[in-house]
Amino acid sequence: MRAFVIEKYKQPLHEADVPEPTAGDHDVLIQVAAAGLNQLDEKIREGEFKQILPYTFPLTLGHDVAGTVLSVGAKVVGFAPGDEVYARPAKNQVGGFAERVAVADRDLSLRPTSVSLVEAASLPLVALTAWQALVERGNVRPGQKVLIHAGAGGVGSIAIQLAKHLGATVATTVSGPNTGFARSLGADIVIDYKTEDFEQLVKDYDLVLDSLGGENLAKSLRVLKPGGLAIGIAGPPDPSFAEANGLNALLRFGIGAISSKVRRQAKKLGVRYEFLFMRASGDQLQKLAHLVDNGSIRPVVGKVLPFDQTPEALASLARGGFRGKAVISIGH
Repeated sequence: MRAFVIEKYKQPLHEADVPEPTAGDHDVLIQVAAAGLNQLDEKIREGEFKQILPYTFPLTLGHDVAGTVLSVGAKVVGFAPGDEVYARPAKNQVGGFAERVAVADRDLSLRPTSVSLVEAASLPLVALTAWQALVERGNVRPGQKVLIHAGAGGVGSIAIQLAKHLGATVATTVSGPNTGFARSLGADIVIDYKTEDFEQLVKDYDLVLDSLGGENLAKSLRVLKPGGLAIGIAGPPDPSFAEANGLNALLRFGIGAISSKVRRQAKKLGVRYEFLFMRASGDQLQKLAHLVDNGSIRPVVGKVLPFDQTPEALASLARGGFRGKAVISIGH
């Protein structure tokens, strides 16, 4: 079948004829209709995670899929051929840039019915990231204050909507042309990061979702109230991440050293820092599908490209220039 793969780190994505996916007893074979594009795909291609999340080659990329069930494994319950589904496949089943993909039933959900398959494909990774940051880690409650950086991006545009659904007052940082868009998503305070300094405009926040790292993360710590939480999705990884992923002692030590500065800064300020590398979850996708279908969250698709242009589409992520997510439409 057709797929877009890399043969080694730092090599360009290219089309290849690859074997059909092998579906086990708990797997669901999906005819892919659309696949979301994520910075994670590009970071993996560049080898940024090769020490902590090694992959085998050739590797078909693609962390978001939506499509139709072709067949189910012998022990699968809850899915049947013909169902329209969406998923963020787990690490060992990544491969959305292909005509078909096998996904574990625990990582799969029926897709939201109020949107198209292309829109559904834009959601899994970014919506799961927002859910795990705001609901699981942050336990955001009505009346709390949440700052979401890069509010016009894939994660930010969903996180704003979810935080508002949870009853929070939401501030966000965007570039000037996106201020109106951020308000349309529900943001209460919109900061133009090119002309304004968020550290001077917000304070005593309960939670910050940071997707930039570096100095932006350091400043984010300073706008938290005592006991507040900064969640970083751009890094640096922390010891909890290393432990959860079963990394060896040397890597755990290295990760601890990398994040020691920001953790010391947080401790000095009386706040907390946690790194989030989202995980696949069909149960959470089911909850998110309900939020889409009841109007609490709407997908934001800024660009749709054909399957043939997958390499160019992935490369275009670095250039940006669109809101929300880019999606590959595979079609059949």
